Amino acid sequence: MDKENATLLREFVLTGFTDRLEWKISLFLLFLVVYLITMVGNLGLISLIWNDPHLHIPMYLFLGCLAFVDAWLSSTVTPKMLVNFLAKSKMISQSECMIQFFSFVISATTECFLLATMAYDRYVAICNPLLYPVIMTNRLCIQLSVCSFVGGLIHALIHEGFLFRLTFCKSNIIHHFYCDIIPLLKISCTDASINFLMLFIFSGSIQVFTIFTVFVSYTSILFTVLKKKSVKGIRKAFSTCGSHLFSVSLYYGPLLFMYVHPRSPKADDQDMMDSLFYTVIIPFLNPLIYSLRNKKVIDSLIKMLKGKC
Repeated sequence: MDKENATLLREFVLTGFTDRLEWKISLFLLFLVVYLITMVGNLGLISLIWNDPHLHIPMYLFLGCLAFVDAWLSSTVTPKMLVNFLAKSKMISQSECMIQFFSFVISATTECFLLATMAYDRYVAICNPLLYPVIMTNRLCIQLSVCSFVGGLIHALIHEGFLFRLTFCKSNIIHHFYCDIIPLLKISCTDASINFLMLFIFSGSIQVFTIFTVFVSYTSILFTVLKKKSVKGIRKAFSTCGSHLFSVSLYYGPLLFMYVHPRSPKADDQDMMDSLFYTVIIPFLNPLIYSLRNKKVIDSLIKMLKGKC
């Protein structure tokens, strides 16, 4: 029994989505295609921005950082999920679980900060177009991007530190497809009240701060555009901001529900669907959202393809 209990403390079982074999194969093929498209789209976008000097401006530098974070977030979650669809054993060691969670928090939090900085960039570009080159320099862009990553790292270190105070002896079964904090807290045999409090305070504060930044930025943009009373200007503004606003709306909805909404003590399959949306679907959609609606990116892609031909 002692040996068995020691094993339970070091290993977990990720239940995933389903145990039915016919569904496993179909889901594996589906998510494999999604993951490949995600990586090609995001890494291709990074390569495009890197190689085209015309895209070396803050708007596209932020977009490149977002593509990198999306590729990172997807790679943190999807490969293990794909392996578990076909593997007989769905075991994951405690150290692997902690590393996966740490990587997930860094990338997810960094994306929140990046979405806020991109909203601020659009605010300066539309509300102060003459001062934009002076205010939003490449140096400031790099500083804001670095701060976003540092913020993600600090947030991850806080939750990771509090996780190490827990012991797991109730069960080693995680009702999820990756190591997220709430499923881990549910199976802890140590009182996790402090962890839930820290989760609510820090995750809630970050989301409120970044959502508030986006809201204020786009409210100012809206008033500025409406004052001009130019149909062409309004169309251009909404064309510039539409992709980012759509991406923000898709990303924050599931996050707010997962980490700020009051928790149910029982496992909820809806949590997995929400997590799937912002860890797999959003990184898949973002390159399409930003590329298909951006003339400069499309022109740069056509130019690069013609050069290769």
